[in-house]
Parts: sequence; structure tokens; C-alpha cells
Amino acid sequence: MSEFLWQSYHRLIADVDTKTHRYLYEKLGLDQRLLGIIGPRGVGKTTLMLQYIKEHLYDSDSVFYFSADNTFFNETSILAFVNQLYLEHNTHIFFIDEIHKYANWSQELKNIYDSFPKVRVIFSGSSSIDLIEGTYDLSRRAKLLHLPGMSFREYLNIEAGFQFPAVSFEDLIVDHKKIAAQLSQVATLSRYFEDYLSFGYYPIIFESRDNLYDALINVIDKTIYEDIANFYPLKTSNLTHFKRIINFLAGMPPGTVSTNNIAKHLGIDNKTVDHYLKILQRTGMVKMLFPMAQGNQLLTKPSKVYLDNTTLLSTINTILSTPLNKGTQRELAFLQSIMGAGLTAYYPKVGDFQINDIIFEVGGNNKTWKQLQNHQGKKFLVKDRLLQGYNDVIPLYLFGFLY
Repeated sequence: MSEFLWQSYHRLIADVDTKTHRYLYEKLGLDQRLLGIIGPRGVGKTTLMLQYIKEHLYDSDSVFYFSADNTFFNETSILAFVNQLYLEHNTHIFFIDEIHKYANWSQELKNIYDSFPKVRVIFSGSSSIDLIEGTYDLSRRAKLLHLPGMSFREYLNIEAGFQFPAVSFEDLIVDHKKIAAQLSQVATLSRYFEDYLSFGYYPIIFESRDNLYDALINVIDKTIYEDIANFYPLKTSNLTHFKRIINFLAGMPPGTVSTNNIAKHLGIDNKTVDHYLKILQRTGMVKMLFPMAQGNQLLTKPSKVYLDNTTLLSTINTILSTPLNKGTQRELAFLQSIMGAGLTAYYPKVGDFQINDIIFEVGGNNKTWKQLQNHQGKKFLVKDRLLQGYNDVIPLYLFGFLY
């Protein structure tokens, strides 16, 4: 075993803070032989793994943690390393971080699964890893847990010391007035929500608020120049286009963004822009809202394109000294809450979002029913800067309690 890997493992375990956990922590376990934690950079995948080891497994010699991007694995395969620890130390629980940084990850995870029936592997990887279409068909072997950034509920619980539980979408729609009443105990709730929208999506805010912008720029740069560069066959000179797309989206209302105007702004063709947007979506930098459409949804162009989350939006606008579009921020706050909870939203013919058979119109406290007045189906107004809802009007912040 590498002495450096052994020392790194114990140093990281000793240093990890276990006072608070992301919501996915409760879903971790060893029931599955192959479990993947998938999500964009900066959302807490590594911390989640280290916390679980420290609180449940650290007293046992049967567990080991390592990162697949360590230079040690330039000379030794992960498969050979697992085999060595299994034979020499009876290690049979492996936590493998940054698996997407290892060139032969898919085949070797499959080989470990097929060759060591008693071995359990929990791994983390970038959102860009597509296990469903993996060359070696990991989809039949691995269970995937998707970890988005923090919800408003998680941020509020950590920042203010509460323990509010998540609510289901169905309960929120039916009982939003009751749920809001239960939250009335929180002083300056609106202020907490504003702070969350500005800088609360990434857990790194609790490590060093003063260095948040530098940390997020680092997340963007590593996503582009490491994750995208290593996973996709692109020329190095083309990687700058991704940052230019991110900057462009920060200053444009999502409904005005199109492949054509991005292509014109960057000086590249539409097909390339489509490809780059899909990559940014997979790596957690962009969200795309598609229309309700018949036929092949894969061929449908997105109706709206957003940066991935409100913290990213606020950060880029601050760095570029461009004004923040409040309408964009509200829509994105709604969308990131919905998608973070595993729900699917579409762009309807009327209104801003459609979830199942319900239409939602998102706006400020003065928002009216004008856009939805002729819609006869289920519909709700979602209002920012509103603490208590009424009838079919729901406060925006409540959707932050869906996960």
C-alpha cells in the first residue's frame, strides 16, 4: 500500500467536520455492492463520504478511502490496488473519490464488481459521467445517488440551527399555508432566503465566506479545464468558449437566449453551441428548460437556458459588474428547487413552468393572474417576498423545502 495514500486517508478523516450533513447522507449505506454519488463540483460529495466513514466505519480495518486522481494511479491500476488491499489486509469496503479522473474507471469498476463478491464500493464522480450509456454497462450493477447543491431548507437549518424536515411536492401544493405558518418562528426569514439566493447553494459558504468568489471561480475553472478537458475530445483553444458562454448567460434573460445569439456572440456555429450547452448541462454549469412537446424530445431545442443556480448567477454578475436580473433569479430559484428534488419541469404554452398537470407563474409580490387568466386547468402564482400564501398563491421560498 502507498504510505502517502494511507496518511492522506487518515488526515482527511481527522479533519472532516461532522456537525452538519447534506440530506443525501441518510441514503448512504452498504446494502449496494456498487453505489455512486454523482453531482457537480463543490456540492459536498467528498465531505459526504468522509463523514460516513468517520461516523460509521473508521474503527474498522476493513475500509479505505482514496481519490482516483492521485498520481499513484499513474503507475498502478485501481483494480490491482483493490486486489492488494483485499488479499493483504482484508479490506472490502472502498470509498473511491473523483472516479471520473481515472481513464479506465468504467471497466475497472465492473471488474471489481464481478471479481470480488464481498467487496463494497462507494464512489463519487462528476455529473458528466453517463453510467447509463457506459461502455461496460455499469447501469445494471451500480445504484446512483444524485447530489445537487444545497436547498434553502438545508442552508437555513445549518445557518440558523433549525431542523426543519423536507416536504413533498404534493404536500406543499395542498398545505402550503400550514407549512408557512410552521416557519413563522424564523425571524428575518426573507433575509435568510435572499442570502441563500446570493451565496447559499454551495456548502463551501460555511468554510470561508470571504473566499466564496475565489472558490466558485475555482469550481468553474476546474469544471472546464479539468473535467470537460479530460472527458470530452476538445481542443484546448476551444475550452475558453465555455467560460464565455457562462458569462453571456449571466447577463441575458433566459427567454432571450438562443443557439443563434450565443453562436453569433462567440463566433462559432450553431451545432457547436448546442454541443457545448449539453456539456455544460451535464457538468452542472447550466440548466435548460424544454417545451412540452410531442415526438422526439431529444430533438427539441430548449425554450430557456439558465446558469445552473442562483449563487452561480449572483457570483458571475458580481465579478462582471453587471446588474442582476431579479426575474431570472426568481425563475432559477424555482427551477433549481424543483430539479434538486428530482422533479421535471417543462415550459408551457402559458405561464413559466409546468410540473405534471400544474402551471406555475413566478414573479414578485405584485405579480397578477394576467398571464394565466384564460388557463382553465390547475394553476398557481409563486411570489417572491411573500411569507404567507393564500388560496392558489404560494411563497417562492417554500419550494426550497422540497429536499
